[in-house]
Order: sequence, then C-alpha cells, then structure tokens
Amino acid sequence: MKEQEKATANSGKLIVFSAPSGSGKTTIVHHLLKQKELNLDFSISATSRAKRGKEVHGKDYYFISVEAFHKHIKNGDFIEWEEVYTNNLYGTLKEEVNRIWSEGKHVIFDIDVIGGLNIKNQFPEKTLAIFVQPPSIEEMERRLRSRKTDSEEKIKERVAKAAKELKFAQDFDVILVNDNLETAKNEAYSLVKNFIQHKNS
Repeated sequence: MKEQEKATANSGKLIVFSAPSGSGKTTIVHHLLKQKELNLDFSISATSRAKRGKEVHGKDYYFISVEAFHKHIKNGDFIEWEEVYTNNLYGTLKEEVNRIWSEGKHVIFDIDVIGGLNIKNQFPEKTLAIFVQPPSIEEMERRLRSRKTDSEEKIKERVAKAAKELKFAQDFDVILVNDNLETAKNEAYSLVKNFIQHKNS
C-alpha cells in the first residue's frame, strides 16, 4: 500500500469511527458532519444487506446484491471489505474515497471495527481511528432494543459480536467512552479538529 499512500500524499485525512452497534457512533458522526469548518464528507459504504427503516440508497449505503459485491471484490474495487454476518458484506469503495478527496475534503467513516483497523493499517499517517465504547454491554443492549429495528435474534447476534469487538478497542488511536452523548460529541469534535489542523501527513 506504500504506492497508494504516495499517490494520495496531497489528499485529505481519514477519520474512522468504529464501534459495536448501539454505541452512538452514528449520532456522533452526523454531529461532526454538521460542523462545516471541519470540511468533512461521509464515506458511504457498500453493503449487500437489505435496507433497514428509512435508509436511502446513495445516502446511508450503496445497497448492492451479494453477486455484485463479489464482482467488486474480484475487480479489486475496495479499500477494505468484510463479511460482517453471513451474506451481509460491507466495504469501502476506492472511488468513494477518491470522490471526497477530489472535492478537497477529509473523509469520515462510520464502519465496522475490522474495517476501521484495515483503513488505519493502509493509511497509518493519514488516519485517526476512534473507537466509540458504550458504558456497558447492558446499556448497549438497552439502546438496541429502544431502536425497535431488529428482531430478538438479531439483537442477541449484535450483543455477542460486540463482546468480541470490544477486545479490539486498544488497537485504535483513541477510545471514546460514550456515557454522555453531549460530552462524547464535544470530545470527538476536539479530537478531529486537532488531528486535521496539527497532524502532518
């Protein structure tokens, strides 16, 4: 990936937010996107899963078939991808990141823990990787239930996955514990602002 780093030497930064479901990372990312002075744009992930709730193609995700996803993998179109659950594939398309960089902006990601670490490994100097940690697994489960978007089986699957994901927290640059959303938003803003302003690529 050294060549890729060289080719993008003059491009923007990469801000990765990863966390178990129910940690509040999506709310924090949406808050940061509203702060115009940060000059951020959201990296829309591709996924093979079905839409949930009011999700919109091309805004929340690029919803594509399992077959189309595998074709992209074969063509080397992804910076990173992962099969998060059986036949539920997620990935970051190279053209999505290049689209944002071509507009002179920094890229912000709301992605799976393994995907976040893959981006950090590929672009170590350009990436700030933040792990958003729920106060506890119990609180995370309560938040998932309050959403009313998942079946009982899916909630149990997410809770089991979260227990594994928490073990990767120490591999991130920063662990942001979200036990108070407003505090977490402010801390995230400071972290991102400082990284963009002071860290040289």
